[in-house]
Amino acid sequence: MQGPAADIVPLAVGNDKIRRVNASHPKIEVKPISPALGAEIYGVDISRPLDDRVVAEIRAALLEHLVVFFRDQSLTPQSLIAFAKRFGELARYPFVKGMDDFPEVVEVIKREDEVHNFGGIWHSDTTYLERPPMGSVLYACEIPPLGGDTLFANMYLAYDTLSDGMKAFLSDLNAVNSAAKPDAAVGRIERKTERPTGEDEIKTESVHPIVRTHPETGRKALYVNRGHTVKIDGFSEEESRPILEYLYLHQTRPEFTCRFRWTPGAVAFWDNRAAQHNAINDYQGYRRVMQRVTLAGEKPA
Repeated sequence: MQGPAADIVPLAVGNDKIRRVNASHPKIEVKPISPALGAEIYGVDISRPLDDRVVAEIRAALLEHLVVFFRDQSLTPQSLIAFAKRFGELARYPFVKGMDDFPEVVEVIKREDEVHNFGGIWHSDTTYLERPPMGSVLYACEIPPLGGDTLFANMYLAYDTLSDGMKAFLSDLNAVNSAAKPDAAVGRIERKTERPTGEDEIKTESVHPIVRTHPETGRKALYVNRGHTVKIDGFSEEESRPILEYLYLHQTRPEFTCRFRWTPGAVAFWDNRAAQHNAINDYQGYRRVMQRVTLAGEKPA
């Protein structure tokens, strides 16, 4: 089994994989960046109001590729919020207060003198909530000269490639997810200290199916993650550990992943219901500033 170091895979783009999104918008293109997931969308300025047809095609690309990227955007917090609202209701992050004038927008920051980064572990966002988010939109405001890429992994492929025996074993099992798991919690300490939200009032432990069904595509996806999953419900942590460790390694196999190299003004929009991500912490001594908006989701089933 490949270890975490093997999760880093090179960017691969094939010109033969370019397809038009909508014939009425000839400059908009969707270009996959790996066979597993991920696509860059060109020819659309998401800072401006989008018509319904363009929104529908972006959503179709998201459902197909699980994460879509836009380059060279110039967004204000207002336009970031407006774009995200075209795809659903916005949700608040439970641990870090949003911007003073735009509470829906959370600044994801790592400063030059900080060691830990926000989201630097394979995870699906806030699966410890009863209703985890449908997805997130992340905008690059300031990036390091090198490093700071983000990895994404396809949880449809992770499920589909399990053996029939493992699928049967997992089919009726649930997992306990908690915000207190240390490896994920350490990445939010600085921002949580600076901008607390009173999260003690929010329930941050939830039980969800290990295999969830995507509410829009109907496909099954593996829904445990190293960042937040604590144990299999009804099992001890010791009993759960070897099973979960196998699933963590399996779901981030290199052939299930893509890697996105950030550039100033780049935007990532991912489907939290069927994709995981991992922000690589390889830019010590440099500053990285992103703005994130989260879209509300439903209780996994």
